Amino acid sequence: MTSTVPALGTRTAEGSALQAVLLDMDGTLVDTEGFWWDVELEVFASLGHTLDDSWRHVVVGGPMTRSAGFLIEATGADITLAELSVLLNDGFEQRIGRDLPLMPGAARLLAELSAHEIPTALVSASHRRIIDRVLKTLGPQNFALTVAGDEVPRTKPHPDPYLAAAAGLGADPARCAVVEDTATGVAAAESAGCHVVAVPSVAPITPAARRTVVASLEEVDLTFLRGLMTQMR
Repeated sequence: MTSTVPALGTRTAEGSALQAVLLDMDGTLVDTEGFWWDVELEVFASLGHTLDDSWRHVVVGGPMTRSAGFLIEATGADITLAELSVLLNDGFEQRIGRDLPLMPGAARLLAELSAHEIPTALVSASHRRIIDRVLKTLGPQNFALTVAGDEVPRTKPHPDPYLAAAAGLGADPARCAVVEDTATGVAAAESAGCHVVAVPSVAPITPAARRTVVASLEEVDLTFLRGLMTQMR
């Protein structure tokens, strides 16, 4: 977990109850959920197995241990979880080295949060090696803190990553806005007590208490995020 937390006096925008914004990575800021599935298809094809497209909804947004473990069990592939994790991370890193598109609205939102000095964390189930590679595109200066899936005892859907991010920023989870694209990530953020904006990428997500669903990050700006603190108590 890396951190560059701003000074206490700059943490909370004047007149706002919003203390921090915590952002998922794959499928939320970068258009990579499909990349993971493509890599999984390629790796299992090399092992002599074909993945059922319906499994995509099972593995999306999950930690490597869960998604890779499920695919090993579902296919009966003769490979260990550790071996498969290496192959998947290697394949994904090669894939994003060729192309790493941002989600619509991502660059504008990050720039706005940075300009207003809103403490912002990147919270991902991806491993540190992947996060550090993606940060070269997202801009490490846009984040006061980054939390990787292999740096916490339990990753999403458990609340640990978001609790760690809020604590690292000195923020109350109840005054944090989380932006997520999968049910797994939404569950983690809600378990941590955060307000959630869901931007579904692969599978639909329904609105709920303390959860707002939007079609795109282009609908999300600082005014919108501040409004969550007063609208969803």
